[in-house]
Amino acid sequence: MSKLKCAVIGVGYLGKFHAQKYAALSDCELVAVVDTYRQAADSVAQRYATQALTDYRPLLGQVDAVSIVVPTSLHHRVARDFLEAGAHVLVEKPITVSVAEADELVRVAGENRRALMVGHLERFNAALLGLNLTEEKPLFIESHRLAPFKPRANDVSVVLDLMIHDIDIILDMVDSEVVRIDAKGIPVLTEDTDIANARIVFENGCVANVTASRVSLKVERKMRLFMPRAYISVDFQHRVLTRHRTGKREMFPGIPEILSEESVFDNGDALMEEIKHFIACIRAGREPLVSGRAGRRALATAIEIAELLKQ
Repeated sequence: MSKLKCAVIGVGYLGKFHAQKYAALSDCELVAVVDTYRQAADSVAQRYATQALTDYRPLLGQVDAVSIVVPTSLHHRVARDFLEAGAHVLVEKPITVSVAEADELVRVAGENRRALMVGHLERFNAALLGLNLTEEKPLFIESHRLAPFKPRANDVSVVLDLMIHDIDIILDMVDSEVVRIDAKGIPVLTEDTDIANARIVFENGCVANVTASRVSLKVERKMRLFMPRAYISVDFQHRVLTRHRTGKREMFPGIPEILSEESVFDNGDALMEEIKHFIACIRAGREPLVSGRAGRRALATAIEIAELLKQ
């Protein structure tokens, strides 16, 4: 099996980890890393014995696959250039700035028969992968994604920075059309929204209450799923999946007992699993778990929430 020639475009905080994963894969060759900041490119290239560039354009037509880890405003242009040049693309979330840009990337990927994957990393969290909802869908979902303030990734609101993770997961989980959204949020430390809450109502009756904050004093990444006779908690931070279900006995007269089961997963490496999945999809010619269409769907909902917040 020949090695895939891979490159990482943007090797800042997250991009350097993408480079690390490609360099560690036996069926991939990390042929270059690119960053407009020469020192960053040189540092990562030296660490993984590869080429450093400050311009991605010389790589067009020269690589099989790329990770694009540049500012969101550049996602569309860089991803489109590589798709049109015949490369498979893994682009960090959100897929683009606008839905129109996302639609174009999906179209270009389809026309060129190339994999387009969006880096919604939580989809590869071991606790979420351990969840099985084939028997029954949730009717109410509550999620909290809270984090302390960090100076990076503030070119977008908290909705496109943090909440979009849970939006993507919930849309995939519920698999029904959104019929109404109510949202409220405020800026705290930046000019954009730093804490927000959205109530998403689906056509099938499910309601999701989603909260995200990047000005919290603690880190919390939890999702709670409620359905008839069951309650499930997913702790993304500690990779714990807890199931509570009604039993056949009675806890009180007429009230069934509650049976609980907790599964704790190893730390794992979600980014490595994401990139392995990307490479596997390229080789098998199949659609990625988080396809361009899935990324576009999450973006459209996130933008609708962001527009409501502006009102």
